[in-house]
Amino acid sequence: MEKLAIKGGYPVRSGKIYYGRQWIDDDDVRAVASVLKSDFITCGPRVEEMERSLEAYTGAKYAVAVCNGTAALHCACIAAGIGPGDEVITTPLTFAASANCALYCGATPVFADIDPETYNIDPDSIRAHITPKTKAIIAVDFTGQAVKHKEIRDICEEFHLVFIEDAAHAIATKYDGKQVGSLADMTCFSFHPVKTITGGEGGAVTTNSEEYYKKLVLAHTHGITHEDSMMEELPHEGPWCYEQITLGYNYRITDFQAALIVSQMNKLDGFVNRRKEIVAAYDKAFAEIPEIIVQKEIPESDTCRHLYIIRLALDKLTCTRREFFDAMSMENVQCQVHYVPVYWFPYYQKLGYKMGCCPNAEKVYNGIMSIPLYPKMTNQDVADVIHAVKKVIAAYRK
Repeated sequence: MEKLAIKGGYPVRSGKIYYGRQWIDDDDVRAVASVLKSDFITCGPRVEEMERSLEAYTGAKYAVAVCNGTAALHCACIAAGIGPGDEVITTPLTFAASANCALYCGATPVFADIDPETYNIDPDSIRAHITPKTKAIIAVDFTGQAVKHKEIRDICEEFHLVFIEDAAHAIATKYDGKQVGSLADMTCFSFHPVKTITGGEGGAVTTNSEEYYKKLVLAHTHGITHEDSMMEELPHEGPWCYEQITLGYNYRITDFQAALIVSQMNKLDGFVNRRKEIVAAYDKAFAEIPEIIVQKEIPESDTCRHLYIIRLALDKLTCTRREFFDAMSMENVQCQVHYVPVYWFPYYQKLGYKMGCCPNAEKVYNGIMSIPLYPKMTNQDVADVIHAVKKVIAAYRK
């Protein structure tokens, strides 16, 4: 048995590898530089180009580019008419923004439990949490796997709810042959550096509804419009005229971020293929290791995985998750944990949320760890990660 680096042995690799990393090439740099040398560095033509690119890729009729994924979720909630007294059902196993966006609107997040095998929100738990106050469901494509669209859509139609999909992890994922982004009432994307494509930051909302589209546009631009058809009171004296017709926010994206996202989208299929290759290698390597539980997928989801999560069967190991995490780090494989259940945070505890309300999510959280997954990983990087996982498992196996 190899001696762990944390106990004085040699690490699997000499340099650190992290759980996620952007891939910026010369084409991306040129795309950004061309905007910086142009007349428009914000609210220019590349933003519209980005929106058209997203529409073409996802199959959605409309796309609205915003400054980040959190802004996308907030705008979607505004467009859905979510407000004080409303309840919004979401998952606890997500980044806080998936629930915070309801709070921004004065509504109450309600946490439904997850499927213990797929880690996505469980439609049966959604149904159990519906009340007369329920306004919307924010379903998160956790790690990139599509949620159970058909079941959630059926619930939304039965109870007249708005279906908002948090697809921050899931650009390029398909559900039943259709691209995520064209299926829910509104779909929210993120372009943070560790996502499949990046703008440094950035986000977008896609929809097939013209009504939602118009509300999204207003929500991300201060509630201000220049369109004659939307102006209500002031005379249109000239091209300088505009009106604020509702309360909105400054959630606009810059032209150079949009240019980077368009450039990244040109490479999206290649990124997807490489991510799938790495996921396949991991699935094969860990399939026969009883100390590791691999996330299962529904057959309808053709997944572009943003995260690869291993779940430790801690009852078969002599270590804690923290000890496993630290041992991996000393092997120069830096992992991460996604995510602490949202309602565990002190802010939510002060709002009255209690630990234990989603037992499946809590049980899954206690054993999960995200290992490196990004397209720029070499085959040797992938082999090193597998080696490190097996090495640490062997050292701590009961």
